[in-house]
Amino acid sequence: MNNILKRRHPPGTTRDRTPSIHLTQPELVEIRAAQRTFEGAYIRTALSQFSFALVVLKIFTAEFYAVGALFGVFGLCILAAAALRRREGNKQFFRDGEGRRFRTSGNVVTLVSCVSVAAYSALLWLIIKMP
Repeated sequence: MNNILKRRHPPGTTRDRTPSIHLTQPELVEIRAAQRTFEGAYIRTALSQFSFALVVLKIFTAEFYAVGALFGVFGLCILAAAALRRREGNKQFFRDGEGRRFRTSGNVVTLVSCVSVAAYSALLWLIIKMP
């Protein structure tokens, strides 16, 4: 039984692993700061949008359900932007070679700006359309 627990792969096969990345202490600090700043901000914003949607759906009457649903969808879009930013950040920091340079997240900011303008335009339309 002890051999079964130790051997996870069939004999004669090797497990493919990605090579380890060796980073210096300042690089680790930079990665943590970028993750905390960029990824965390988008995720906190998405959570706040979900919370606001839940408050609207629970407290207000049926006329406001469309507003709650709008903020729920807005939260999903911000969460997707967070995933996009995380992927770009990982590509930026975990790339081999000398080409590691800081790249701003202009495309994610543009995406979030467009989604925000669309969501708040839809919110304005929903409010104007209300009886």
